[in-house]
Amino acid sequence: MRDIELRAIEPDDIDIIYTWENDQSIWESSETHTPFSRYMLEQYIISAQSVDIQSSKQLRLMIDMKIDGKRVAVGCVDIFDYNTFHHRAGIGILISEAYRGKGIATVAISMVCNYCRQHLHLRSLYANINQNNIASIKAFEKNGFQLVGIKKDWIHTDTGYCNECMVQKILE
Repeated sequence: MRDIELRAIEPDDIDIIYTWENDQSIWESSETHTPFSRYMLEQYIISAQSVDIQSSKQLRLMIDMKIDGKRVAVGCVDIFDYNTFHHRAGIGILISEAYRGKGIATVAISMVCNYCRQHLHLRSLYANINQNNIASIKAFEKNGFQLVGIKKDWIHTDTGYCNECMVQKILE
């Protein structure tokens, strides 16, 4: 998919980020428990533009897709737990519900792996994924991530507890 691109977060992204961050259906995956105010997210976007990953140890990249000749934000990738000594980081991905199941996550994960290897000089990436999120697990596996552990009864849900899978990739 050549029509997918990763880019820095912009002030114009506030509406879509506000929608995503306050979507209670994904709070279980993001470990969010309370809504985010628009003001708080605006401050985050401003600080994200002025603070680099070396200082903040995290970076959000927007996933854009060309639709009808126009670039549309369809998701985001978070690089977090950035560690320059051990050359590793965690990554998380969100694809907007309307764009799921189209292979976008697989392409975006590949792109972020290349970015982390080439520009951040990382050796290892990991992700923590709800065991029930089969689509996400498959997207990471398609990019060479391997299951390295299962945290039993790790995530509290409305229906009880579920396991969390940890996947990892050594960047070549």
